[in-house]
Amino acid sequence: MSSTLLDPVAPPRQEIRQKRRPPYLPWLLLSATMIILGVMTGYPVIRLLVMSFQEYERAQLMGLPAEWVGFSNYAAVLTDIEGFWTVLARSFALMVVLVVTTMVLGMLVALLMIRVGKGLRLLVSVGLLLAWAMPQLAATTVWGWVFDTQYGVVNNLLTAITGDRWFGHSWLINPWSFYLILTFIIVWGAVPFVAFTLYAGLTQIPGEVLEAAQLDGASAYQRFRLIQVPYVRSIITVLVVLSMIWDLKVFTQVFVLQDIGGDRELTNTIGVYIYQMGMAQGHYGMASAIGVIFVIIMLAISFPYVRRTLREDES
Repeated sequence: MSSTLLDPVAPPRQEIRQKRRPPYLPWLLLSATMIILGVMTGYPVIRLLVMSFQEYERAQLMGLPAEWVGFSNYAAVLTDIEGFWTVLARSFALMVVLVVTTMVLGMLVALLMIRVGKGLRLLVSVGLLLAWAMPQLAATTVWGWVFDTQYGVVNNLLTAITGDRWFGHSWLINPWSFYLILTFIIVWGAVPFVAFTLYAGLTQIPGEVLEAAQLDGASAYQRFRLIQVPYVRSIITVLVVLSMIWDLKVFTQVFVLQDIGGDRELTNTIGVYIYQMGMAQGHYGMASAIGVIFVIIMLAISFPYVRRTLREDES
């Protein structure tokens, strides 16, 4: 017989194995991942931070040394009211509209998928997957063709219905219609993820709870507000935070629509503004400073969610 069985105070084998486990083993197992993250993420961030304190122009790309300018780039960015602050305010306004619209439509689609039959649910799921799987560049290009000035389906359809009033109408040159189309394209591609995630959470609610509330006289809206929403509140929080981050850094859709016919000065968002400041104008130091400020904004948005997640893990 083993000594563990003979000795009533002997520790279990699991505790013995945990004591014998080398303290460096978890770090050793994570070392490869940490190295890859350090190279792929850490170096670009450090390089971005360094360049934000330099006067880095096109000449530095040819090998000329960059001059250290301290916080001059940050001062220039933060005092640029007509440029940086206007674009940032525009980006935040667009983000609010996108997040609210995406969350509302995603919740409605998720509730619809719960109520419809199996066949219709499968059809809705396939449609959502097709919209979700389409690359952003391809989707934006297709919708740009739909709203094209001369050959677009929308203009031809409106012209056939109302006459020549909409013939040759430019949807993208006007900032308001530009952002309306941009909102439609982004929400069209973002709703499937929100709908599937909320649907997965709503299906975990016990049916007995909803049936008991219905027997007690609770209306559909009351069951939604008092039962379904509290059950998926943590999922909604995650989706809102992720949507805020994704919608603030939107780039592809804005850039492609601007190439098709939008006014860059009046339709820039922060992602496109950073790109144009660096790649188009060659002010890499200024673009790096804007990038650092943007990273800080992203961290500020994510911090409440990260802190709440850590508290839940500790409790």
